[in-house]
Amino acid sequence: MKKKTKIIILTLMVVLLGVTGYLNIVLNNSVKETNTQVTTTSYFTSYKNDRQSTRDQELLYYDAILDSSSSSEAAKQAAEDAKLGLVKNMEKELAVEGLIRAQGYSDCVISITDSKVNVVVKALSLTQNEVDKICAIVVEELKTQVRNIVIFSVQ
Repeated sequence: MKKKTKIIILTLMVVLLGVTGYLNIVLNNSVKETNTQVTTTSYFTSYKNDRQSTRDQELLYYDAILDSSSSSEAAKQAAEDAKLGLVKNMEKELAVEGLIRAQGYSDCVISITDSKVNVVVKALSLTQNEVDKICAIVVEELKTQVRNIVIFSVQ
């Protein structure tokens, strides 16, 4: 081969190597951003799936007590009351989550216990005004006190 042809081929290879390096960096950065979004989405999805699975098991447990001929009337009444309480909490959580998402948050989950209401909102951070709006929704819908509400933000 001629010297000129070798120089042209070598120059093209160096340019292709540079383009490959540039594309590698750009694609790796976009993959990192996607992984962060997947992690956050996975948190909310995982939490909701775990919550639903646990509740399904609880409902089956209550149904087993209600259907058992060996259960006492007191046990059946307690199981029925607990089942109704669980269903009411599920409805409340769904309603409050919907109202919080209506405020512009892409996702949220809440957990209601006897003494606390935990709210996890998908946000980088929350201003005091945003916290006040979320508290107002929870207080209005669940008839609880502000001191019983805990709010977290998850990016």
